Amino acid sequence: MKSKEYAKKLAYMGAGCGVVLFAIFGLLPGSFLGGVMGLNVAGTILGTPVISGMLTRIIVAASMIVGVMVSGVMFVTASSTTGWLIGT
Repeated sequence: MKSKEYAKKLAYMGAGCGVVLFAIFGLLPGSFLGGVMGLNVAGTILGTPVISGMLTRIIVAASMIVGVMVSGVMFVTASSTTGWLIGT
């Protein structure tokens, strides 16, 4: 029973380290990649010279949020899994 508790503690520590690593290394690249993806989607939907309309800004902002969230989930999941594997 002790090994399960130890693995759980290390998984939580790994998740905390993942949040810190995400804040340092993942927030800005996730935002950049999401913004580029949003510009590509907006260019495909609305035409290649993207105008600065409200719909374009909404598409780019939504994709930036998605990019940041995907980056955060990847960092936290990977580090939590690594901590759990070390604990077991």
